[in-house]
Amino acid sequence: MFLSELKIMTNFVSTRLPSAVLASAMLSGLVLGLPAQAQEVGNVISRTAVYQQVSVPRQVCTQTQINVPGQTSGAGAAMGAIAGGAIGNAIGKGEGRAIATMIGVIGGAIAGDKVEGPQATQTQTQQTCTTQQVFENRLTGYNVIYEFAGKQYNVQLPKDPGPTIKLQITPVL
Repeated sequence: MFLSELKIMTNFVSTRLPSAVLASAMLSGLVLGLPAQAQEVGNVISRTAVYQQVSVPRQVCTQTQINVPGQTSGAGAAMGAIAGGAIGNAIGKGEGRAIATMIGVIGGAIAGDKVEGPQATQTQTQQTCTTQQVFENRLTGYNVIYEFAGKQYNVQLPKDPGPTIKLQITPVL
């Protein structure tokens, strides 16, 4: 069996190295029948944050003051209808009594509503909401340049690795 090169695996990227780098450690693992892997550490030379612009929906609400005309409670119209109906019933005779009562109810309701009158105009706050697209910059990962065995390698990681990066070394047959 001949080891032509070694394979370095970080969390997301594999990089090939010459076999001479860890040949003795790998061969001792192969002789003993162990899996040919080694944990190593690379020195981080630089790390650059990678951002992506993302469209995010956001609800935006505004409040405005509006004037609402006052409304009657309806009590004046009800009281006027009762009083007008009673008066119309008392005035009417025979078959005309029903018509007089009906006219009294309608007239009393109209008069009672006018007597009660509308309430003063009220100011209310009206809220209007819309959904707008807003752009945000979100951190998506880090471009990392690290050194191992005298060579430099690039990898993109989801988190900042710090000053060193753990490597999983596996020989490639």
